[in-house]
Amino acid sequence: MKLSGGLFDLDDKRARISELEQQMADPAFWDDQKAAQKVIDETNSLKYQVESFEKMEATLEDLEISYELVKEEADEELFQDLNEQLETYMEKINEFELEMLLSEPYDAKNAILELHPGAGGTESQDWASMLLRLYQRWAEKNGFTVETLDYLPGDEAGVKSVTLLIKGHNAYGYLKTEKGVHRLVRISPFDSSGRRHTSFVSCDVTPEMDDDVEIEVRDEDIKVDTYRASGAGGQHVNKTDSAVRLTHLPTNIVVTCQNQRSQIKNRESAMKMLKSKLYQLEVEKQEQELRALRGEQKEIGWGSQIRSYVFHPYSMVKDHRTNVEIGNTQAVMDGEIDLFIDAYLRSQIQ
Repeated sequence: MKLSGGLFDLDDKRARISELEQQMADPAFWDDQKAAQKVIDETNSLKYQVESFEKMEATLEDLEISYELVKEEADEELFQDLNEQLETYMEKINEFELEMLLSEPYDAKNAILELHPGAGGTESQDWASMLLRLYQRWAEKNGFTVETLDYLPGDEAGVKSVTLLIKGHNAYGYLKTEKGVHRLVRISPFDSSGRRHTSFVSCDVTPEMDDDVEIEVRDEDIKVDTYRASGAGGQHVNKTDSAVRLTHLPTNIVVTCQNQRSQIKNRESAMKMLKSKLYQLEVEKQEQELRALRGEQKEIGWGSQIRSYVFHPYSMVKDHRTNVEIGNTQAVMDGEIDLFIDAYLRSQIQ
């Protein structure tokens, strides 16, 4: 069995595992514990991929035997059972191929997701709260855990800004596809005249950086502010200056964290967020340089939305990068966005 597009080469994977296991057998392997852990993590990941592939090969052989049996018996019940097994098998193939697409250096890491409403006050802030629920539902359905790092409620409804830490294998690899501007068209529940409104929310996604990732952040380049947390958390949170805001002076990047009762822990989380932002900034610089070399022009702004969610005068969610459309807007708002994620990841290798 072979996957299309050269996504998986079993012999190469096995050869790499053998090479890594030789490194692990070296008596000096644990002299550098961080380097050793990276080798172990890569080995475990490769072994998981190979084992998953081998299981699918074995399943395919079983399905071929079942197919021959169905041809001989001509039994309707056996045919329906085989058809169900094939559907399940194809779903697993699709999931496996998708995982193989997540091969960038930080795809496997946790994701830091931020939502920022555009102009429009309550209207856009309500749209941000709807997207917040969407991503929380998506994470829950896919086995990820969600931690709220920062939350600023809207004046009347919705949120002014929110930062989530979404934890799980490949969280960043999947959610990086959501980075961009999301546009909503609907009859406003806040407009007594029942007029149609268009709202925008910017979604920013970065990988959570571990302490061993070498991103230089000098103390003299950081301004640290502490303040009282504004969200829920009990009397202790509200009575102490536990929330932390870091400003990176050279880039003017600002990150805040207030989810922990301890100022020290909030500062540690904020520093990870800052490193993630600086990493993303460097990636974007490299992409801009590549576009300049290729002569490409790509506007960044409210006019460059990646996806439109239309509730009126018809129901449709459309991704403008892949042209994938879904008519069931309620399902999308309940977190069913895997079709968009899948299509975008596959479009990047064509």
